[in-house]
Amino acid sequence: MKKQVILIMTDTTRKDMLGCYGNDKMITPNLDRLAMEGIRYENAYTCQPVCGPARSAIFTGTFPHTNGVITNCMPMGENVKTIGQRLTDNGFHCGYIGKWHLDGYDYFGNGICPEGWDEKYWYDMRRYLDELSEADRMRSRRSDTSFDNDLTEEFTYAHRCSLRAVNFIEEYKNEDFFLTVSYDEPHGPYICPPPYNTMYEDFCFDDNPNYEDDLSQKPLMQRLWAGDAINKTKEEINRPSKKLSLFLGCNSFVDYEIGKVLDKIRNSVPNAMVIYTSDHGDMLGNHRIYNKDATCYKEAANIPFIIKGGEAGKVVTAPASHIDLAPTILDYMGLPIPKLLEGKSMLPQIYDTSIRINDVVFTEFTRYEVDHDGFGGLQMMRAAITDRYKLAVHLLDTDEFYDTKEDPDEVHNLINDERYAEIRNHLHDLILEHMNATRDLYRGYQWACRSWRPDKIPSWANDGYTRQRENEEYEPRQLDYDTGLPMKEAVRKKIAKNIKK
Repeated sequence: MKKQVILIMTDTTRKDMLGCYGNDKMITPNLDRLAMEGIRYENAYTCQPVCGPARSAIFTGTFPHTNGVITNCMPMGENVKTIGQRLTDNGFHCGYIGKWHLDGYDYFGNGICPEGWDEKYWYDMRRYLDELSEADRMRSRRSDTSFDNDLTEEFTYAHRCSLRAVNFIEEYKNEDFFLTVSYDEPHGPYICPPPYNTMYEDFCFDDNPNYEDDLSQKPLMQRLWAGDAINKTKEEINRPSKKLSLFLGCNSFVDYEIGKVLDKIRNSVPNAMVIYTSDHGDMLGNHRIYNKDATCYKEAANIPFIIKGGEAGKVVTAPASHIDLAPTILDYMGLPIPKLLEGKSMLPQIYDTSIRINDVVFTEFTRYEVDHDGFGGLQMMRAAITDRYKLAVHLLDTDEFYDTKEDPDEVHNLINDERYAEIRNHLHDLILEHMNATRDLYRGYQWACRSWRPDKIPSWANDGYTRQRENEEYEPRQLDYDTGLPMKEAVRKKIAKNIKK
């Protein structure tokens, strides 16, 4: 049997924007059907709720703090290899169609196909804009274009991505391949043709206690982020609007476009593994805030995640993470998983959902975008999440702890509640261990010494280890600073030197 994987992504899709996640007001029949054919993950988390950093983790198998994409418009490190490069070098044909956002350029990309992907099918947003006249480029960036009489699906980026994906599958259906189809939709400017442009005209989400979260016990950053909404009523926040209508219309439109690709898969490569996810969600007024930023709230960080290729019609509630996608794909293709990858293969769980892969997953934040002065600027967050608890450590702000069983809407910050001290401190220790194990550039005693953790004593040496990068097939073994010889162990205790004066 051929080894074929299709990864389908959307941008800014909340979990509750899919009908299969329990919101029957959402019109997403194609993704709902995919969920019935595969596994739906309830507690899957992005590695950072921002476009570029989230994608960097998916396509490198390393966290943003490792691969260098700690914010939008920052490139990956030169020695960072993508899943496309790894698979291509092992004889698998790799195509990437759609939004990339990992070249360090602007939002649209630079139009240049990176190493490891098929030049013929490379189609980032710059290439889409290059197909348009100047007038149509401007139309493609205006929400009101959705109401132009001459707007058809053929004008949209989503349609053109779907068309290329169908062609790729047809051309390589008898070969091993990995294909990514990365839609920009439903991300703004929310362009969709009829009937999708008016499908949600009077829609608003169901009432939720967190629309009235006053944020008084939350990080200052969140209150600043809320802006004028901090004083609005829930009725003023959760209400029908043109923007929300087009956003959700675009969400249903991209489901329609995804349906074309899924139909082609069923007809031409029915045994292929199909993965669907989104890079992150959007707050949409929950907790009085909008968009996404330094938070692990479920609206922004808990993403939809569906995998078809093993058990069917199952739901997994154990934590899952984007960091595990690259090792899972390598494992599925029969390739070894390099030591420097920071996730693990989900393949055993895909074939048997009773198997638990993660007890805890991690997400982070450093900055939203290097081009913008705003969006809070530097907001250092590291978070640990289980199927019940969340701990978010904000280096420069107030920390957060939630019991999502007792408080599923994440309103009550329990960071100073000593009833939870044991589990809170355990998750804190896991964050610190994770930062060390992944060689987090920003690790240090400041993350340990929090006001609610008096047992942590500051130390200049932190944990006192040297942690060099593990070598792999793409680079030579690093040298030991003390000997000049190839290192024997990447992680080792620092040697105290006695220098004669």
